Amino acid sequence: MNFLERITGSDMNREMKSFELRVKNLPADYQAAWKKINQNIWVHGDFSGRNLMPILESVLELLEVTAADGQPIEEVLGDDIQGFTSAITGHSGAKTYRDRWRYQLNRNVAKKLGGLK
Repeated sequence: MNFLERITGSDMNREMKSFELRVKNLPADYQAAWKKINQNIWVHGDFSGRNLMPILESVLELLEVTAADGQPIEEVLGDDIQGFTSAITGHSGAKTYRDRWRYQLNRNVAKKLGGLK
């Protein structure tokens, strides 16, 4: 990835388009689940969202394999897709911008109160 791709995000756009092409080959219920996961996952991203790309790749691979095996989507992801999304991002170490801001705020307050040097 070169500097221009990193700045413009064209590398991520290209990767998301390839994900969407792969999703079109999945059954309809899997496509709906992917859409829900995609809607819920972005709050766990960093400023650019690049930290979520490997997670999305892994989730898509999981959906492709389980669809090929003929498993129902409820058996794979459960009933709570938002909970599933939170779990996969939490275990992967992805932090939200709110987590970073909270950490910075707490650190600045501690500095002002003399707790940190």
